[in-house]
Amino acid sequence: MNSSYHRRVPVLGELGSATSRQLEIFTSPSIMIPLGSTEQHGPHLPLDTDTRIATAVARAVSARLDWPVAPAIAYGASGEHQSFAGTISIGTEALTTLLVEYGRSATCWAERLAFVNGHGGNIAALSRAVALLRSEGRDAGWCPCTSAGADAHAGHTETSLLLHLSPAYVHADRSLPGNGAPLSDLLPSMRRGGVAAVSPIGVLGDPTTATAAEGERIFAEMVDDCVRRVARWAPGADGILR
Repeated sequence: MNSSYHRRVPVLGELGSATSRQLEIFTSPSIMIPLGSTEQHGPHLPLDTDTRIATAVARAVSARLDWPVAPAIAYGASGEHQSFAGTISIGTEALTTLLVEYGRSATCWAERLAFVNGHGGNIAALSRAVALLRSEGRDAGWCPCTSAGADAHAGHTETSLLLHLSPAYVHADRSLPGNGAPLSDLLPSMRRGGVAAVSPIGVLGDPTTATAAEGERIFAEMVDDCVRRVARWAPGADGILR
């Protein structure tokens, strides 16, 4: 039956809730794909922190630009956290392959792909994968969830964001200050022994100063930045939207 339902419901919001028929009617949609990780975020934040942030940013951008949001990719390159329970890392090579094959499949019907990245460890894979997709004539790009002055991991920035986005999942009573040294100073030790080599609790920064109000401000900054990048659509050589 040619249901009027398929004619009247726009393909906006959650891609996973749309039907194939709706996607056929709304020809060549652009889609937004949140990319996160499943990794330790100290004793106070959930394993899916990066995925939660990337998904929330993508949904907020979608609301302003009318792009459907695909189900999040919740696994990334998180080897630096592997010594902590709960971390599931697929590594850079596997993630690169996943993103390339994802892009090749999705661009069979989608006009444009924007990956919204919530985890710094994914950058190498994203850059390689999106550059390859673009060399094949597929219109893909990616944008980071960034904020000026952000600390590195499970500290003030991410804890503030989660207090704003998912306060029920923040164990504030377990928050402890981690290593607050600049990331550039920590990287040599982290390359040898991961995050545990510089922070036994898995925190880089100070979550005890986090507030929901600060999280709201940071989130708005991230969304505005991503909206600007996606609307402008000027991918660099590595696929990042400028």
